[in-house]
Amino acid sequence: MTSVEAVRELLSEFPVVDGHNDLPWALREQVRYDLDARDLAADQSTHLHTDIPRLRAGGVGAQYWSVYVRTDLPDPVAATLEQIDCVRQLLDRHPEDLRPALTAADMEAARREGRIASLMGAEGGHSIANSLGTLRGLYGLGVRYLTLTHNDNVDWADSATDEPRSGGLTAFGREVVREMNRLGMLVDLSHVAATTMRDALDASSAPVIFSHSSARAVCDHPRNVPDDVLERLPGNGGMAMVTFVPKFVLQAAVDWTAEADENMRAHGFHHLDTTAEAMKVHRAFEERHPRPVATVSTVADHLDHMREVTGIDHLGIGGDYDGTAFTPDGLDDVSGYPNLLAELLDRGWSKADLAKLTWKNAVRVLDAAEDVARGLQATRSPSNATIESLDG
Repeated sequence: MTSVEAVRELLSEFPVVDGHNDLPWALREQVRYDLDARDLAADQSTHLHTDIPRLRAGGVGAQYWSVYVRTDLPDPVAATLEQIDCVRQLLDRHPEDLRPALTAADMEAARREGRIASLMGAEGGHSIANSLGTLRGLYGLGVRYLTLTHNDNVDWADSATDEPRSGGLTAFGREVVREMNRLGMLVDLSHVAATTMRDALDASSAPVIFSHSSARAVCDHPRNVPDDVLERLPGNGGMAMVTFVPKFVLQAAVDWTAEADENMRAHGFHHLDTTAEAMKVHRAFEERHPRPVATVSTVADHLDHMREVTGIDHLGIGGDYDGTAFTPDGLDDVSGYPNLLAELLDRGWSKADLAKLTWKNAVRVLDAAEDVARGLQATRSPSNATIESLDG
């Protein structure tokens, strides 16, 4: 039996739980939620990384759909509600393939039924607008993790890619974490500063996750997880879900991106500018300096290191599909997970190891968070603290 055949046999029993997919935002940006224009039952490879045939080919059994919205929108809460509505519409349109999931038990039920458990994660604390009531509202609508920040700081937490302001979590930020624990909502530490990671681990009584982050020791990017934080995951019970984004996993891509961004600024453009003039400048740079290409092996290197530091019981996968313009060779879209697992099998990972990576760890972590929540709900009322009352 080849490695790929062995992997497909494994995935039939323990499919992939992916921690982060930005399909809802891509549907907003491309077709303003016109799901007839992007029918997931059909091949959408011209436009998207994700559709149901490729999810099936990739052995995906559970997906956290990101209900991400940009930080600069005038009403991020309303936009987040639109994203949640998009996920619900997808579930309504594809009931034979996608199953709503709120709990670890729901994930297991979907696995037994041969459907893809569909959960939601909100990417960025700006989606709660400094309101614990809004946090509870999102939980009530099915959101099962909150990434504490996106690329920008929020009033109560520092981001990995913004100038430090709070030094980690503020008092209100710690209260957000405690209220998430009481609800059973996973604390997601992707995108946050290392100081915020450490503060959240100090504050959380439930397992935390990194829904889409890799190892900083392998690729020195602030979006990745330092070893001292990885070392704390066994004590917390949480997990880090490796991401595939080339500029987070390949050091040459990190360096290339910095040079490309500087070139844009030198020509008077913001590095994220996608206007025709800006893209002309960027394409000219890329012709002179070809973009470095990550591979399946690049991602496997991160997992090997993360396993050595934190242990197999604390790893997962969070590809960030439809949230990145570029993907590694061999991990081009959601059908590519078997290629990564085959690489790991060839490197000496056992089938039992891979079953934890793909399915068991993610289900265990959500189940543990639910168990902590049951205990807290018996002893603690919902918090009505405000950022003004705690941070002054």
